[in-house]
Amino acid sequence: MPGLARKVLICAAVDGLVLQPLHSKKDQQRTSPLIKIKYGTASVSQTSRDSVPELSSPDSSFEAFGIVGILTVFRYSYLISITGRQQVAQIRGQPIYVVTEVALTPCTSQNDAAEAVAKTALALSNREAAHSDDDTASEDDAPRDSGSNDEAIDDVLDHTEGEDSSGETGPSATPRSSIAQDVITRRGSYGRFAKSWFSRSGWTMDQKRNMGLSAEQLERANASKTEAKKGSDAAKRVPRKFPLPSDAVEDDSAAVSLLPKLLRTTQILFGSSRTFYFSYDHDITRSAANPAPPSTPLVPLVNHVDPTFFWNKNVMQPFIDAGVDSLALPLMQGFVGQRTFTVDSNPPQVDGAAEDSLELRDMDCDNKAAANPTSTNAGVDSEETRPTEKQFDITVISRRSTKRAGLRYLRRGIDEGGNVANCVESEQILSPAEGTSVPGTKIYSFVQIRGSFPTFFSQSPYSLKPAPVLQHSPDTNYAALKKHFEWLRQKYGLIQCVNLVEKHGVEAPIGQRYEENIKRLNEEESKPEDEQIAFEWFDFHHVCRGMKFENVSVLLKILGPRLEKWGSTVMVDDKVETQQLGAFRTNCMDCLDRTNICQSSFAKYMLDMQLKELGFDMNLQKDQENAWFNTLWADNGDAISKQYASTGAMKGDYTRTRKRNYRGALTDAGLSLTRLFNGMFNDFFLQTTIDFLLGNVTSLVFAEFEANMMTKDPAISMQKMREQAIELSQKRVIADESEEFIGGWTLLTPNVPDTVRSSSFEEAVLLLTDKALYLCRFDWNLDKVSSFERVDLAHVTKIKFGTYITSTISAAQVDEMRNVGLIVEYKPGVTDITRVNTRSLTTSVSDASKMGREPTSGIDAAEQEPQAAKEAAAAAAASEEKPAPATAPIAGIAEGIAGFFTPRSQEPQARKIALKALHSITSAADPRAKSREDEPGAITRLSEMQQVILIASEIERLAIRSQPKHQAKKDGESGLIEKGDIISLADAKKNTGLLEQLGHSLKKMVWA
Repeated sequence: MPGLARKVLICAAVDGLVLQPLHSKKDQQRTSPLIKIKYGTASVSQTSRDSVPELSSPDSSFEAFGIVGILTVFRYSYLISITGRQQVAQIRGQPIYVVTEVALTPCTSQNDAAEAVAKTALALSNREAAHSDDDTASEDDAPRDSGSNDEAIDDVLDHTEGEDSSGETGPSATPRSSIAQDVITRRGSYGRFAKSWFSRSGWTMDQKRNMGLSAEQLERANASKTEAKKGSDAAKRVPRKFPLPSDAVEDDSAAVSLLPKLLRTTQILFGSSRTFYFSYDHDITRSAANPAPPSTPLVPLVNHVDPTFFWNKNVMQPFIDAGVDSLALPLMQGFVGQRTFTVDSNPPQVDGAAEDSLELRDMDCDNKAAANPTSTNAGVDSEETRPTEKQFDITVISRRSTKRAGLRYLRRGIDEGGNVANCVESEQILSPAEGTSVPGTKIYSFVQIRGSFPTFFSQSPYSLKPAPVLQHSPDTNYAALKKHFEWLRQKYGLIQCVNLVEKHGVEAPIGQRYEENIKRLNEEESKPEDEQIAFEWFDFHHVCRGMKFENVSVLLKILGPRLEKWGSTVMVDDKVETQQLGAFRTNCMDCLDRTNICQSSFAKYMLDMQLKELGFDMNLQKDQENAWFNTLWADNGDAISKQYASTGAMKGDYTRTRKRNYRGALTDAGLSLTRLFNGMFNDFFLQTTIDFLLGNVTSLVFAEFEANMMTKDPAISMQKMREQAIELSQKRVIADESEEFIGGWTLLTPNVPDTVRSSSFEEAVLLLTDKALYLCRFDWNLDKVSSFERVDLAHVTKIKFGTYITSTISAAQVDEMRNVGLIVEYKPGVTDITRVNTRSLTTSVSDASKMGREPTSGIDAAEQEPQAAKEAAAAAAASEEKPAPATAPIAGIAEGIAGFFTPRSQEPQARKIALKALHSITSAADPRAKSREDEPGAITRLSEMQQVILIASEIERLAIRSQPKHQAKKDGESGLIEKGDIISLADAKKNTGLLEQLGHSLKKMVWA
């Protein structure tokens, strides 16, 4: 496949940012064209070398290790480049890196771009000067294929670069080329050739020379660079403050006002969070059990990766569309860690006295191993290796899915597509230590998965242990679960579900629904028992109560035989010899703490089995603590927990030491409080940023966030839910088959009936037939009609439409063209009814007593709603023959009992139904919408005013047909419709209290 650029030289030209891909020594003969990102449009294209600006100044350009993509918010675009990385592992000779820092460079104008490039270049220069006064410390990145002296030298250089401030290095502390080490440490004796070849400046000089710089210009640039290093006291980090673009105005959109926070959040997410990983030559998005199709030399890496774990695909799309394969670097979020350990096929036997002394020595070595996790097994002297000893690398790769990605409490359960929250694939690879592999060596891969309950549910972020709230109907839940397990079976084969929640208490109901749906799925499929989805409910808190986490061994005894039967994937010489038959799917409430312990136990069980197959019995080894294994899986658990809950994993002390005490319990208490704080304050905007970067929403999401300080789940199709609600409401409330259904809509209405102003609104369903109007208040969590109000069209007296401003705290809420609605006024009659479906006292139609019926309650109310409508229709027919007696006003819930003692009025009082149109343009992204002229990807429908006029016209047409007095009016005379403000902007501002404004300002200060 075409090689990816190891470095990218970035500079600001007159008409755009210019990117020069720099390849490794292996691909030195390959020349990649210069790439230009045009200012304003951020279009990606090739350009000539004549467009390269003067680079004699040290701050005219900087080098990046790769490109993440382009972030575009309306007309403002930013290039995201990798300026810091650290090697964390090496797989099949190819290094794996974690991103430690990114830079964001504006693509709006030359002035903004040049200023950002200069700041980034200065920061990188100062950091380099701080690390070493010798500018010949190389960071070359050739692939690590054995057999090449040049590439072996690059290995040593990469290893030096991989060190961080804590002293941790890459996966191996042993240099792979003594010649290269001698050259680097004593290069002065090798002459000018070695200085040029092994230095960063020597390599970059050739690349800049290719861009047209003379030797004199390069000397001036190096001299200026040296002066800048000595005289600068600037920060050694790339810029972390992002002012508004120079052409942005203060009253611009919400997306622009939140732009600095978005850029800073993006920089933290992709950079300093250290959660994104990449490799130039190895596809880390696929496990050994999920290989990519056979590669061809002309197909780039970006076309081989698993899209489920390709996190920067959306922001990388401009480069992919332009065919710039050399810069299309896929990133994966999750975890990559590696440890080297030594085992002995025939460990020495010692007596009791010697054993005591060995314990002290082992204790000392274990401490060293804990400080340096990449060291070899405790108690083994690398200089005196026994013939029966062998070194292995154990690598853990966890891949977080881009489907339903997000944070705890904001992304729970499942969506309609069968995607679950916190879905992570973890692969454990056992391979010979780098440099010790021989042909025919076996490499083992064991894969397991975790994911939230495949059930619709939610939990409040404002509690330490909130109760899960189950949502939607059983059939809707079952359909989503079925899709989820179809995907799992296709990807992993057989599935074993491991449910770790409590069997009693607040967690029990969701566990029961999960178990019932799995049972239903197995019964419907009628597959042989060994092909069915296995389900094991292990109450972790009950079995391990009293901090006895070692009782997880009970679960291993139950599932051990299945682990052995399904085995792992075995590869020999890059070919799959044995395929893993199935995967364990583990979950608790968050799929973090309890799941981490159980998954590490499954992994250790499989590791012992694999080593035993190779002739190494772990029960006979001198080191029984296995700190290298425990710390690796504890780091994995912490990484997954930080990405989902913003803190390290709880119960991590047991994962690291296999011991549990009160100190660990106190630590967990602190983590719980931190999670609570993050869930209440920090997670809302971060979730919005994640959805935006993944392309799930458009820039309009920031206007939504500014108004509510939170956003909706884009994975839930509100359009589909609304269509289902209309269909369900039609079946439940329209009982008279003679009524012709005209249409249904979802609109906002005040929570309190018969009012225009309200502190809160709810989304309701409006149904229209040829005889009546139905306003259905819908329970969106349970998918049922909670109450409905029927209005006979013959009783409609006036329809008013116009501006309907309900709040003035955000720009989107004061737009008079988007905030519109209508009011339907009517005089209640005998056929107008109100029904409430609840488990408490239920009010019924105003003439219920006349019909000899008692108010109903609970589920019975829902069942009798159609009957009530039929009886009301019968009463209407009777009223045509003789005048109906005066009726009381339709009672509200609070007026139900009091109305019995209140004298009935002689004239029915007019009532009104207030309706406000939903915004027609949503923040949910539509993949079919590619236009960048307005808002790329936005879903557009009828405008708000068009919706209101359409609904008002239909109601008027049918109401006039039901009222003979209006039918007699001549053409040109006014009808029922009247245009005017319902609540004008001026009135809304008068009614917006100071407390409401202060409250929103406080929330914006905290969350935005």
